[in-house]
Amino acid sequence: MYKNLAATLVAACFFVSAAQAQISAPTPKPSTEPIKAGFVYVSPITEAGWTKQHDEGRKAVERALGQQVKTTWVADVPEGADAERVIRDLAQQGHQIIFTPSFGYMEPTLKVAKEFPNVKFESVTGFKTAPNVAASNARYYEGRYLAGIAAGRMTKSNVAGYVAGFPIPEVLQGINAFTLGMRSVNPQATVKVVWLNAWFDPPKEREAAMALFNQDVDVIAFHTGSTAVMAAAQERGKMAVAYHSDMRQIGPDAQIIAVTHQWGDYYTARVRAVLSGSWTTGSVWGGIRDGMIRVGEFGPKVPKAVQDEILAQQKAVGSGQLLPFAGPITDNEGKLVLPAGQSLSDAQILNMNYLVQGVQGRVSR
Repeated sequence: MYKNLAATLVAACFFVSAAQAQISAPTPKPSTEPIKAGFVYVSPITEAGWTKQHDEGRKAVERALGQQVKTTWVADVPEGADAERVIRDLAQQGHQIIFTPSFGYMEPTLKVAKEFPNVKFESVTGFKTAPNVAASNARYYEGRYLAGIAAGRMTKSNVAGYVAGFPIPEVLQGINAFTLGMRSVNPQATVKVVWLNAWFDPPKEREAAMALFNQDVDVIAFHTGSTAVMAAAQERGKMAVAYHSDMRQIGPDAQIIAVTHQWGDYYTARVRAVLSGSWTTGSVWGGIRDGMIRVGEFGPKVPKAVQDEILAQQKAVGSGQLLPFAGPITDNEGKLVLPAGQSLSDAQILNMNYLVQGVQGRVSR
């Protein structure tokens, strides 16, 4: 997860697709000892959410590689000095590859990596690399656009809510893609945003959701780390878009769709590369095409026709036929951002610092 707006202003050349990132290398001598892979998590492992999905990725590594790998995880590690200490501890304990999935872990990871040049590090949502540090992230906005279509089809009030962590590009991408998707099928729809300035704060997440439900919102999305918004929607009889994980256990009636993150294949490929000696640094920005983002897990309220529509659109996004950020795009202050017939470049998406027309709210700068 991101924590710093200025640090995210990066050029698109840092990123390639997950498919493009598989760099061939001379056939090495395979290791006979299990690879020790460490994982550092920014929040507790709950029943669903950001950290849950990364831990599912860790479990996928274990299933795929069996006795060839031994994994270790440390959860609820604050970004900053604590993260540096934990990452260093894992390196000192002999872990050959360490995954650090939170943006605030990027600088601590780079610092520790200098001390342990033979250890491989995976900075997930970071953008800086080093000879032994790779970076990766996912195109979450692709799933957000599709979820917006679902919200646009399902809303009765034409008002959606969005509980957001920090006003940084990744979150703005999600809000804007959701709004554009919603208005592509429901031009009258609007989206109300509440900023929390926190990634994981269940009481604040719940409070924000309840406040939005009191403002005619009947469907809600969120970019936070817990299941509190989904639980609030279930309690109030409203609809919600699950994020990170399928949350039907928490909101069996509330959930209309889930935007899920799939880390297992990427994590397994990276550990396997260390095992074979073919690991290389690089940057990955993968999406639906690469299997890193997926929508589905529809709730019982969603008609089959709507489900079929969204699944068809998911295929279109994966093939490149549907671009969530295609013009015309106007910001919510009336300024034309992109004319018709064009689409935002990766660099423009990565540097996004505005809200699109239809969003009620401001970006604090």
